[in-house]
Amino acid sequence: MDVKFISFFPPKSYPPPLLSSLPRSTTACPYPSVLSTRCKISIYAARTASASSASTSKIDEQKEELSWEYYNNLIQENCSNGSIDKSFVLLSQMEAQGMHPNPSSYSCMIDALGRHGRTLEADALFLEMKLLGLRPCRKAYNFLLRGFLLKGQLLLSDKLLVEMAEQGVSRNRETYILLLDAYIHGGRLKDTWWVLGEMKRMRVQLDSSLYSKVIRIYRDNGMWKKATRLVLEMQERGIAPDRRFYNGLIDTFGKHGENEEALRVFDEMSSRGVKPDIVTWNTLIRWHCRAGDLKRALALFARMQEEGLYPDPNIFLGIVSRLGERGEWDEMRKVFESMKCRGFGKSGAIYAIIVDIYGQYGHFQDAGKCLSTLKAEGLHLSANVFCVLANAYAQQGSWEQTVKVLSLMEGEGIEPNLIMLNLLINAFGIAGRYMEAVAVFEQIKESGISPDVITYTTLMKAFIRAKKYDQVPIIYKQMEFSGCTPDRKAREILQSALLTLEQRGGNFF
Repeated sequence: MDVKFISFFPPKSYPPPLLSSLPRSTTACPYPSVLSTRCKISIYAARTASASSASTSKIDEQKEELSWEYYNNLIQENCSNGSIDKSFVLLSQMEAQGMHPNPSSYSCMIDALGRHGRTLEADALFLEMKLLGLRPCRKAYNFLLRGFLLKGQLLLSDKLLVEMAEQGVSRNRETYILLLDAYIHGGRLKDTWWVLGEMKRMRVQLDSSLYSKVIRIYRDNGMWKKATRLVLEMQERGIAPDRRFYNGLIDTFGKHGENEEALRVFDEMSSRGVKPDIVTWNTLIRWHCRAGDLKRALALFARMQEEGLYPDPNIFLGIVSRLGERGEWDEMRKVFESMKCRGFGKSGAIYAIIVDIYGQYGHFQDAGKCLSTLKAEGLHLSANVFCVLANAYAQQGSWEQTVKVLSLMEGEGIEPNLIMLNLLINAFGIAGRYMEAVAVFEQIKESGISPDVITYTTLMKAFIRAKKYDQVPIIYKQMEFSGCTPDRKAREILQSALLTLEQRGGNFF
């Protein structure tokens, strides 16, 4: 290969049955002694911060002179600056003098900890507030809720919502938006509908940005007709669609092969004075490419440039992929060289595209050599480049090279993400090594990462390839039990497995 051409989502109106028997506190079970647990955290944080910060020693010298108000101000300031461990040092000093922070300081620490994924400590501080007789306000509940949701701890989130209702703490717009974001991101369609229903029932104002979020889950569940009804609903409420809403609607139509409808929305968008952005053009070009309409895609690409928009690397993904399928390597070279001339020569996204296409067509055999070539080009190796390279090998069923990419990724100090682990499951599945695929799946769960719809679907495909059809319904039920809403592909795989089992006279439930 020419080296230069790599030059690539409680209670609702009532507590759900499964939540009615939950403890009043989210931390009643995990913490036999919350104060002692939290104190250990504080001591550890104090030792760590003291060893690395000169400003902390200065506070140590003046701690006898610091007032209760000043301590609280410092704690809140450090939380705002992201210095959470320094806040724990100050908290330890307050406790040594028989003082405790005020509710605002506790809330700030809970918020900062939650944003950094340290929900164990955030939850411990929250319970400590209650043990000290400080009644958490709605803001504190929202802060802890955000932390749980960001980390995908949906069961703890549901318990917290139950506690809010029991304590008479009402939900506000922020609460609902946090739930919407999490449920939509997690593909929990029914929960998303419930949140929207509750917002309307409580007369919480909906705007275009919220409708834009809802479009995503309709898109992912093949409900493009229902998505169009949102336009009528917005018109009835007097809400003008914004660019994000239009982009989501265009993406929904494109994903389900309704490109003519997508273009109609595009024209309506322009006629209403909403100027298309790079995302709009990228979406239109991508779906036309996937539909095989390369001529229209190139025409849209030309119109985009006429509008004065400079090419974004993602714009080229669909076009170059289609050229690769047709084997038009010379045309690909021209496109790539033109991108380098526009200043994209060091773009990881561009190289990732080329790596993906060349890999799918077997133009390189060794992951190490490919990555060495990319390094020689001066490219910073990001997680995205590793994932794309792993996907190229996975598509060929080359599980050895996929594992090698994972090893090289770790060698670069980049922690493997869910995308990479999903690709590894796929590589093993294509190679017919379903036991290894199951082992990766179990490792994902043991590491605390929440498998997504792609994880479950990929594992189901691995069982199909290995003719282990009886295992597919089991994985499907695990997916539903985890809160993931199966997509169309997952349902199709399940139906295929059930049909085969029925023909064989097997029991699948």
